[in-house]
Amino acid sequence: MSTNSKSSLFKQLEKSELNTLIPLDEVLRAIPWNEQGLVPVIAQDALTKDVLMLAWANEEAIRLTVELSQGHYYSRSRKAMWRKGESSGNVQQITGVSLDCDGDAVLYQVIQSGPACHTNRKNCFYWSMSPEGARITSEPVTRVSQK
Repeated sequence: MSTNSKSSLFKQLEKSELNTLIPLDEVLRAIPWNEQGLVPVIAQDALTKDVLMLAWANEEAIRLTVELSQGHYYSRSRKAMWRKGESSGNVQQITGVSLDCDGDAVLYQVIQSGPACHTNRKNCFYWSMSPEGARITSEPVTRVSQK
């Protein structure tokens, strides 16, 4: 199916009534996945509304995220699905999953346990750009040992 016909479901439903429900399988089929079968996902702190990270997800990752309320993604470098925090312990409890108006971007609203970034920072957006260049604006989080 072409990208235009896939996203047409979202176009067709733009003026739908509040609480219109589309089955999950139908929504997943309508997402205009890229050539690798992925869609970008923004993780946002559900409480502060801070953007934590941008990652990618395939259909299986989104399905697991919705069903298990845990952040799942697809690693383009490892070519494998992963659950956020499976190695670091910095898990994401999902409080909501939303699609944008075209269905080509996903928003995970999360309660983040520990740093979201693999650099051990609160979020992945620690480079601040200006006309002079870019500078690091946050330090890695130091873990306090629990006794």
